[in-house]
Amino acid sequence: MTIKIIPALMSTLLCFSAGDLLAQEQSSCKTMRIADIGWVDNAANNSVLVVLSEALGYKPKKTMVSLPITLASIQKKQMDVYLDYWSPSTDETVKPFRDKKSVKISAEPNMRGAKYTLAVPTYLYEKGLKNFADIARFEEELDGRIYGIEAGSGGNKQINKIIGENKFDLGEFTHIESSEAAMRVAVARAIKKEEAIVFLAWAPHPMNLQFDMTYLAGGDDYFGPNLGAAEVYTITATDYDQRCPNAAKLVSNMKYTVEMEAALMDRIMQKEDPNDVARDWIKNNPQWLDTWLADVTTIDGKNGLDAVKKHLGI
Repeated sequence: MTIKIIPALMSTLLCFSAGDLLAQEQSSCKTMRIADIGWVDNAANNSVLVVLSEALGYKPKKTMVSLPITLASIQKKQMDVYLDYWSPSTDETVKPFRDKKSVKISAEPNMRGAKYTLAVPTYLYEKGLKNFADIARFEEELDGRIYGIEAGSGGNKQINKIIGENKFDLGEFTHIESSEAAMRVAVARAIKKEEAIVFLAWAPHPMNLQFDMTYLAGGDDYFGPNLGAAEVYTITATDYDQRCPNAAKLVSNMKYTVEMEAALMDRIMQKEDPNDVARDWIKNNPQWLDTWLADVTTIDGKNGLDAVKKHLGI
């Protein structure tokens, strides 16, 4: 009789332990810690992830920090996800973490066809400022300034490197580091007065629709070939797919297009709530759910696609 009872008790205990472990995993993974570095494109791709993860039962938490702090926080497992690693423009910032393998970089980009380099208003391009090598000739009109975004960004680092190395005879130029929003205000003000300005620009971004602007050639050694052609990658904590396999699968499924992000960013820049914008976009483009939710369940193991459709009323 004892021989029959002991296996039964052990089976009960094992079942309890497995369930308890599962509950603990769900509890620790429920909060999805997402980095937000303040770029509008980062707000756009984050918003899609936030809407989907909420529908699956997660509690996404966005924290706005600089890129260097983002990488350090993911390395320390204090954050889980960063969706906006632009390569090659931010390679220098990411390289120490990649070399130490202290963060995990997605094998495939989450977006192709992006670009990131310096640009000018088209009227200035037509006056002859068409190449990085032309900037120095327009030093007086430019007041010796190049406009970047927030300190620590990959693009800013490249501008600082160019100035520091006196490349293109730009050693006496001043780099104006502020924020994406402040840079766009400066560009809008200059264009309104038809003044000269050189600024950091990228696509996807509504600035390409807002401004009549042209990208400069010649910056291949710093921003990459083909006018700063870029790919965007996802970075996660090294153990995220082991700690939170379902959440990590959702994150790895997140893919975007330049056109998609431009549409999202346009509305976000009009001060609409990013999550509301993402919900509307998903409802109007439900075919993307098959990509994003492939092999993804709710946090409690139910059909993920059905749950998201029900949550969003699709």
